[in-house]
Amino acid sequence: MSEERVERRLAAILAADVVGYSRLMGADEEGTLAALKAIRRELVDPRIVEHRGRIVKTTGDGLLVEFASVVDAVRCAVDVQREMAERNAEVPAATRIEFRVGINLGDIIIDGGDIFGDGVNVAARLETLAEPGGICVSRVVRDQVRDKLAFAFEDMGQQQVKNIARPVHAHRIRIDAAAAAPPAASAEPAPLPLSDKPSIAILPFQNMSGDPDQEYFADGMAEDIITALSKLRWFFVIARNSTFAYKGKSSDVRQVTRELGVRYVLEGSVRKAGNRVRITAQLIDGATGNHIWADRYDRQVVDIFEVQDDITRNVVGAIEPQLYASEIQRIQSKPPESLDAWGCVVRSLWHLGRFTKDDTEQARQLLRQAVALSPSYAKARSVLAFAEARTVFFGGDIDTALSTARECAQAARALDDDDPWSYFSSGYVECFTSRYDDAIAWYRRAIELNENFALAHGNMAAALAFGGQPDAAIEAVERSIRMSPRDPFNYTYLHFAAVAYFAAERYAEGVTAEEQALRVRPNVSPALRVLAACHVGLGQIDQAKGAVAEVLRLVPQSSIKRDVYGQVAYARESDRERYAAALRKAGLPEE
Repeated sequence: MSEERVERRLAAILAADVVGYSRLMGADEEGTLAALKAIRRELVDPRIVEHRGRIVKTTGDGLLVEFASVVDAVRCAVDVQREMAERNAEVPAATRIEFRVGINLGDIIIDGGDIFGDGVNVAARLETLAEPGGICVSRVVRDQVRDKLAFAFEDMGQQQVKNIARPVHAHRIRIDAAAAAPPAASAEPAPLPLSDKPSIAILPFQNMSGDPDQEYFADGMAEDIITALSKLRWFFVIARNSTFAYKGKSSDVRQVTRELGVRYVLEGSVRKAGNRVRITAQLIDGATGNHIWADRYDRQVVDIFEVQDDITRNVVGAIEPQLYASEIQRIQSKPPESLDAWGCVVRSLWHLGRFTKDDTEQARQLLRQAVALSPSYAKARSVLAFAEARTVFFGGDIDTALSTARECAQAARALDDDDPWSYFSSGYVECFTSRYDDAIAWYRRAIELNENFALAHGNMAAALAFGGQPDAAIEAVERSIRMSPRDPFNYTYLHFAAVAYFAAERYAEGVTAEEQALRVRPNVSPALRVLAACHVGLGQIDQAKGAVAEVLRLVPQSSIKRDVYGQVAYARESDRERYAAALRKAGLPEE
């Protein structure tokens, strides 16, 4: 019996696909198909022929090409991507067709007109690592062409890719005009432009244990933090592939920020001894080199994944408010008319944290400016919904304010249904209508999208407290303050804790919470009302009357009818009637 011989050969394999093909087809099926056919006919296929390639097969959005020469494969890819960039210059981003390309050199199996094997699989995986309009190649490709072609290569390090057992060392070809030739050895690369959002790079955590097995734990910590921060959609996080190129290198933070085009860098270390692990992390401003925040976490290692999750939650929960505070400080010095949409939103949140009528109005103006500057920016509309609802506290018409707020939140979700702020704002609105179960559902959806969203945890406490779940409300407040101990909204969480303490008849704790809140924001009438009610619960009538006198000075139209049975009211009748009786005793008028 003769054994069938398998035909093999060494070849350069190019894999390419269209970025966002399903989205493009969903938006305009016929237009996308016609545009793609034109690109194939006028550009891609002629370049493949010119560089002596063979199209092995095509799919709806991709193709597989074989070349006898790896130099030809790279030249073909660069020519196509450069010409695609020129064609796309005048095309709107939403309808632009862009390719990702991966190139590998390897042994392949020939079966009729098709090709198979590890060499093909690696090319396909490299293609998934490429950026839109970019080319990603294996190290063997880079080694073969680096002295033959005047293209610059960016080392992406070892990449673990799907269905390939061993890591693949990848390189990105720099095909922009500035990188057409390798830079002179003495020339420093130009810094990348900063994103319009605040931007951060999480460098690989340093393994200080001297134990190679801990590399996995250290890498896992950095990867988990990158993943968690990427869910916070208000800032730009550099992907793992770029930051892990710095693994094992002693890099100057300012150099990293220039090379990656970021404003902030997070770096850290892992040290393990026995069953204990110590993790340090520090957040650095790349422009100045100053430390914004640093902390150390010591844990017993029982379940390694549980430790990673716990540290990730703590680090991300600490970083977010620090970044906000740093951005507010950076933006405050700029005149309002010079702000971009992001700057308007950041400054508006500072004003909303101050809880005054003037600040609320300034926040609304800034947010309307943000919407005008960037109509597709979902968060601007979400925070505007929050600001519109806030006007109720300062005499705004409740029906108009809540209707406008609902419309803003709905518009934000239509733009981006994964924006946690739009769900937060909807929860905030529903609290004013005493639909507490609905409000809690909205808040929980916001927290599902960002489990470190301290503002959602803290405000959900209001819905829980007024809705008859005071113990759960107190837990939510504790959780939010633990996540963000220096949050500018913490005084509101303390107020919601006092609302819960009154419902639970824990009046002394209610007084303590409201006094803490009022030390931060002295003229907040809802806090003064709950303070008065808790004083009555303790039999401290003079203090209660003093608090109500201040309420009437700030909001002369305050009354039992308006503030106990209107707006936000206790859902349980027993809580509501006890609150009304306490405020009557403290001197709040009936109507």
